[in-house]
Amino acid sequence: MDMETTAWMSLHNAMYAPDDRRPFSAATLRRIGAFAVPHRRLLAWFLLLSVVTAVLAVATPVLAGSVVDAIVARSSLRLVVLLAVLIAVIAVAEAALGLVARWLSSRIGEGLILHLRTAVFDHVQKMPVAFFMRTRTGALVSRLNNDVVSAQHAFSSTLSGVLSNVVMLVLTLAVMIGVSWQITVMALVLLPVFVVPARRMGARLARLEREAANHNSTMSTQMTERFSAPGATLVKLFGRPADESAEFAARARRVADIGVRGAMSQAVFMTALTLVGALALALVYGVGGWFAFAGTLEAGAVVSLAFLLTRLYAPLTSLASARVEVMSALVSFERVFEVLDLRPLIEEKPDAVAVPDGPVSVEFDHVSFAYPAASEVSLASLEEVAKLDTRGGVEILHDVSFRLEPGQLVALVGSSGAGKSTIASLVPRLYDVDSGAIRLSGVDVRDVSFASLRESMGMVTQDGHLFHESVRSNLLFAAPAASEDDLWEALARARLDTLIRSLPDGLDTIVGERGYRLSGGERQRLTIARLLLAKQRLVILDEATAHLDSTSEAALQEALAEALSGRSALVIAHRLSTVRAADLILVVEDGRIVERGTHESLLARGGRYEELYTTQFAETTTVA
Repeated sequence: MDMETTAWMSLHNAMYAPDDRRPFSAATLRRIGAFAVPHRRLLAWFLLLSVVTAVLAVATPVLAGSVVDAIVARSSLRLVVLLAVLIAVIAVAEAALGLVARWLSSRIGEGLILHLRTAVFDHVQKMPVAFFMRTRTGALVSRLNNDVVSAQHAFSSTLSGVLSNVVMLVLTLAVMIGVSWQITVMALVLLPVFVVPARRMGARLARLEREAANHNSTMSTQMTERFSAPGATLVKLFGRPADESAEFAARARRVADIGVRGAMSQAVFMTALTLVGALALALVYGVGGWFAFAGTLEAGAVVSLAFLLTRLYAPLTSLASARVEVMSALVSFERVFEVLDLRPLIEEKPDAVAVPDGPVSVEFDHVSFAYPAASEVSLASLEEVAKLDTRGGVEILHDVSFRLEPGQLVALVGSSGAGKSTIASLVPRLYDVDSGAIRLSGVDVRDVSFASLRESMGMVTQDGHLFHESVRSNLLFAAPAASEDDLWEALARARLDTLIRSLPDGLDTIVGERGYRLSGGERQRLTIARLLLAKQRLVILDEATAHLDSTSEAALQEALAEALSGRSALVIAHRLSTVRAADLILVVEDGRIVERGTHESLLARGGRYEELYTTQFAETTTVA
């Protein structure tokens, strides 16, 4: 490693040092060791090769000095050639070992990334919906990308670097002191000229880098939000393109200014340290030459010292910043472990059972529920706030009891925010009740296995989410083994087959982010086709027809009536006309069931349902 590279590494490590000064955590180190266990053999070989490479790096300058001495003494041409060949062999060996070490480093690093990423991904999938409702997706993705890669760097670079640098430093110092302790001391005196300016300049550049990163993050967020279909529509509707452009340009201009200042600061620093390196070499040649003329030092020794100088500054500078690298790696590991340590609120029991065969009944038995506080399901760093919101625990549902008999259709109606969607989300265990119980065919949902729960019930939410994939992929997500005929049958029953056949790519048509290449009604019908394809015994529809026009709704109601035949169904409906045929209608207000009965009986009662129905009918008449 030459002087310039050494200087750059010193500056880089100082720039990216973590702000905090947390002590080493024994628990963190033990957990890191657990992740390293599967790679222990590769690590052992990697560390051994690093030591051998360090030894070879020190041997070359010594041999170069011997060549010069042999030439000056005119001792033997054969010796000179032999030493030259040996230097060449060492160079080839260094190159070969470097390639092998690189392969081992890649295997270890990529294996660690694979292990960490899959562990975090699998763990995050177990988190409750409340976790995803609070967490910023970008912050979570960063844990799987940036932090995992930084943690991997500890194994593939830092660990071997510390060991090889220690070996190289000890050998280099031993050789240099053996050659000339006076010149070695002079060389060590110049070391602070490398390290101290790097720390100071690094801190300044780090501030600029962080400011630029903040601006880039804000610009990225602005682009992500404004370039999405809803965001772009909003900007156009309110006529704000010029303001958006000005705001973006101001941040981009600041980033550009920071780039120029950072480049010049780096250039000045690198030039200064390169100059110091040249002066150090001049010192070696000057003082070494004086000793050589005085007869106390051989000419070859001067050359060896000049070569060894670069071998001295490189490990010294790296080891001086080793704590920075180790702390950076520890911080990254701790950020990954922070996610892994979040306990999922909803877990499967070891002795979980299956939902009994046949049509499914649903029973709410005095259920009360409050949404969990942020401290139970989230991290401040994932929400990118200084402190988690302490609010929570306010009861939303109060003593809710009802029964959906096998094959029945039960409808939940009421004002917005009354608790209808909350009731629906408790059945598939998106959340768990605080008191009471929910039973499927007599079995508490908390005793049911996740696999059986998902196989037994399907749910269509109001937003009808689709992945940025093909129509085929979105359908197969519910039933991976479905055939082509099954896909078309589901689309036909959702009254969507004609549209899909008319598209140039048919089932392979990409639906776009969140399905925005389709209309709201088409998107919702596709999610219902996905539900029909899964053929679950219990169906939950949360405002499933909210985005459909009257014609599409009528067609879809026919399809749903056919699809729900013989199945149990829990339906949340805003338009009361869609639930007239329900076996049981539950009127929910303020988290309580205030009325229950059929459409006719509730109208005859003249209560809240009649009020909602009359109001909605009057609004429909007025619009018409």
